[in-house]
Amino acid sequence: MAQTTPNHTQSVSGWAAHDPSGKIVPYTFKRRENGVDDVTIKILYCGICHTDLHHAKNDWGITMYPVVPGHEIVGIVTKVGNNVTKFSVGDRAGVGCLAATCLKCEYCREGQENYCDEVQFVYNGIFWDGSITYGGYSEFIVVDHRYVVRVPDNLPMDAAAPLLCAGITVYSPLKDNNLLETRGKRVGVVGLGGLGHVAVKFAKAFDHHVTVISTSPSKEKEAKERLGVDDFILSTNPQQMLSNKRSLDFILDTVSAHHSLGPILELLKVNGTLVIVGAPDKPFDLPSFPLIFGKRVVKGSMIGSIEETQDMMDLCGKHNITCDIEVVNTNRINEALDRLAKNDVKYRFVIDIAAEFSIKL
Repeated sequence: MAQTTPNHTQSVSGWAAHDPSGKIVPYTFKRRENGVDDVTIKILYCGICHTDLHHAKNDWGITMYPVVPGHEIVGIVTKVGNNVTKFSVGDRAGVGCLAATCLKCEYCREGQENYCDEVQFVYNGIFWDGSITYGGYSEFIVVDHRYVVRVPDNLPMDAAAPLLCAGITVYSPLKDNNLLETRGKRVGVVGLGGLGHVAVKFAKAFDHHVTVISTSPSKEKEAKERLGVDDFILSTNPQQMLSNKRSLDFILDTVSAHHSLGPILELLKVNGTLVIVGAPDKPFDLPSFPLIFGKRVVKGSMIGSIEETQDMMDLCGKHNITCDIEVVNTNRINEALDRLAKNDVKYRFVIDIAAEFSIKL
């Protein structure tokens, strides 16, 4: 959807990668002025997602340098356009992955705009005016109001930031499979990281029996004692995998490393569903027999719509669900990215943008 070309005259302080080394350095760039449909947000915190690391290093071959990462953005509204009615100056606001969609295709009309063929993302995308989008590793951001959500007053802003990607990524498939309406299902979560730990929190909030499936024996103690999971399966232990055959109604696979889906499928009951939200750089191994002999379903899922994201934020406010985070200052972004590559975080890094600009909360 075209709109009047905005005037890109606002100077913004931020942090960007300029080449495949992935090193993030200070970077000053331009953003558009606040248009009639726009909301300007002073950024307080921005989560660090594994996608940021992939883009910084051009792992997927699609990076447009310089790239300013960041799509887990929370802050305070400082300007609103004349057409904006749902937000006011001073509101607590969040911005996730979406910057623009066509607004007219069947997916946009049905509230599934995250699957629009013309979807453009908050960074490394092309906005309606032809400009490259820059993300939340920055001082402020200008966003069309249709892609902004409200952050509940009771949620701490830093721990709420990763909900804009990690949270909605696991919320959407749980909702799609009626696990937010029913109770008492046996839910498996593959991987206990940035996505997995939030999935556990959602599933436990709705009284499901939760099993974490992991290759790391060390994760059992933290899964049970820190997150209150009911069971733990070490996926490298054939006996444990066999003894839990056909025990789960639903499994959410959050792992981004290459792995076979066959053994995981065997954990599902007949008619069980496996949803993939991790994105390995190589194809999955998907044997046919576990599908055929269990009448099982394998699906994928990608973030969620803006309406879903707002519903998710409101639910998190109601149940006091946030992400477990480690907050870093801007001078530690590269350290955080290096540690993220080694999975050395419990469970999500968040950049304290407010501290850099001495924002008084």
